[in-house]
Amino acid sequence: MTPHTALRLHVPEPTGRPGCSTDFSYLSISPAGAVRKPPIDTAPADTADLATSLVRVLDDDGKACGPWAPAIHPERLRRGLRAMMKTRIFDARMLLAQRQKKLSFYMQCLGEEAIAVAHSMALQDGDMCFPTYRQQGLLLARDDISMVEMICQLMSNQRDPIKGRQLPVMYSYKRAGFFSISGNLATQVPQAVGWAMASAIKGDTKIASAWIGDGSTAESDFHTALTFAHVYRAPVIINVVNNQWAISTFQAIAGGEGTTFAQRGVGVGIASLRVDGNDFLAVYAASQWAAERARSNCGPTLIEWETYRAGPHSTSDDPSKYRPADDWQRFPLGDPIERLKKHLIAIGEWSEARHEAAQKELEAEVIAAQKEAERHGSLLDGRVPSAATMFDDVYKDMPEHLRRQRQQLGV
Repeated sequence: MTPHTALRLHVPEPTGRPGCSTDFSYLSISPAGAVRKPPIDTAPADTADLATSLVRVLDDDGKACGPWAPAIHPERLRRGLRAMMKTRIFDARMLLAQRQKKLSFYMQCLGEEAIAVAHSMALQDGDMCFPTYRQQGLLLARDDISMVEMICQLMSNQRDPIKGRQLPVMYSYKRAGFFSISGNLATQVPQAVGWAMASAIKGDTKIASAWIGDGSTAESDFHTALTFAHVYRAPVIINVVNNQWAISTFQAIAGGEGTTFAQRGVGVGIASLRVDGNDFLAVYAASQWAAERARSNCGPTLIEWETYRAGPHSTSDDPSKYRPADDWQRFPLGDPIERLKKHLIAIGEWSEARHEAAQKELEAEVIAAQKEAERHGSLLDGRVPSAATMFDDVYKDMPEHLRRQRQQLGV
């Protein structure tokens, strides 16, 4: 019998660590405009090449090129740019407020703003998003969601619309098609598929859009959701945000080494795309394609968005312990805000002066919203929702045993 060497496990390692620059050659990047755009009714198996290539529209000069370049009015692009800028400013202010102990916890989406903002512009009223904790851009891109209310939720104060029942950043806005965020990883994906199935059962025209990070795709809920989405051709978009890191764990630990997360979709019979998540135009075009596919009864789409988590995973994290400090500056897909700004300037629809004015205007808007929210309390002054509110919103008419419990509590 031929002797064999001892068996061994393969444990993926990132290509960069503190003090050692990341080698981003593992990231397969297609030239802008080079990837084909199939019809919306294409068979899932025929998207296999789209799950490994990278849909890109903006080139290094800010020019939109290729079949995915969307027909979108410059005014909508300016709105998208302002929404991304507002999201980044909002994040920066809330991060500072957390350090000042005005709120207990925060998670920013620095470097990922295009994914939520551009995607939101491709959806319609009545569609339902099932987000994670890094899609605040879905709300901040809208005109009907109050930043004051969002900050009150973060500060768990007397005007917190959720009355202190959710962790900060776990918003809930039914009227905005923003399903309640859960701290349990991956649970929102089967929920989104189920919601989409219900929409189809009712004969409605609304679609669902689910969000998940690269790390959470290792959860069983994700795979269950893919099976149901494929079998019933649910009208749903499954967004896998591959920002390269799940807390301190590199994306390869979740299965991204030597393959792509988009390929998982093709493997179970779902049309799949891999898209430059820092290219606003590519995000909008791919989202629009997937939404139209779902709305036309052509089935679900899985989209892997390649991006980079530029900041800490949360205010409880210190990324300098596990990755190089300059990773974001060296990430080959750049900064989504700078890239869209460059495109708008190139087509004569923006300028450095207008950008600087918009920055100051949006900063003032966020600061004013924060001041208004703080009038209703923060963790620093202890003005939080009354304990009496824990008895509200459970029953339409409060039963006697809860009335007694509230009386015992003295509220």
